[in-house]
Amino acid sequence: MPIAERIRRIPARFDLKRKWYRFSRSPLSIVGLVIVVASIFLAAAAPYITPHPDQAGRATDLQNKFLSPRFAYLFGTDDLGRDVFTRTIFGFQYSLTMAVVVLSLVIPPGVILGLIAGYYRGTWIDAVIMRISDVFIAVPPLVLALSIASVLTPSVFNSMMAISLMWWPWYTRLMYNAASALRNEYFVQASEVMGESSFRIIFVEILPNCLGSILTKVTLDVGWVILLGSALSYVGLGAQPPTPDLGTMVSNGAMYLPAQYWITLFPALAIVIIILGFNLLGDGIRDVFVEEVR
Repeated sequence: MPIAERIRRIPARFDLKRKWYRFSRSPLSIVGLVIVVASIFLAAAAPYITPHPDQAGRATDLQNKFLSPRFAYLFGTDDLGRDVFTRTIFGFQYSLTMAVVVLSLVIPPGVILGLIAGYYRGTWIDAVIMRISDVFIAVPPLVLALSIASVLTPSVFNSMMAISLMWWPWYTRLMYNAASALRNEYFVQASEVMGESSFRIIFVEILPNCLGSILTKVTLDVGWVILLGSALSYVGLGAQPPTPDLGTMVSNGAMYLPAQYWITLFPALAIVIIILGFNLLGDGIRDVFVEEVR
């Protein structure tokens, strides 16, 4: 390998180690990382590690309904005799899939519109983009998602669309503030003086400097998307039975409280734990980039 190439690679490795060192100094960030990795592993391996994978679908076992937690059924069974532990682990799949799909749909348009509005701040482009996003932001996210989902056929896909339609403005606002601040930096002005195109300035000069903010918000938003998706399922506007969605499981088990508490308790705890994990991870990532800026 040429010496010049090795010299270019040293700072990247060093910078990565430095970021990991800053991240690892926070025990809570490590806890969040462990929870996130464990949740992803459980979701991916659910068909292989759960004791009754067939009960994640339409299979029932009425002879064993309402069994309390025990060795054979760690989280007990529900009103149809299905293993709550199995369905909770499979619920991770739907929750994480919803988060990935929603964020994949909202990040590109939100980031692009925010960068364009921030770079052309003070022009009609800025006014049009930001006034449209302000209309969406003015309505509480849950209320807007419920309004959209209520006019659609209840399903996992439609709940994803409902959340996506109200989530993109938050990335637009974030990128608008970041691009507005970077717009007057010397490296941007130097690119303009050199005759670089607006496209290159926005996506090559400004966007890479916003990746820290984007990554932090994405990590934090995973928890919020899961929470909103569970809320839609809880009121019957999300995943429909027999889909093992965590929100649906909490809703179905609520009618059996307090006697059969386990039907609601364990799926609810799963929601809390997975949201907590992503929030702790997001806090750690944010602290890394904040310290780097300082």
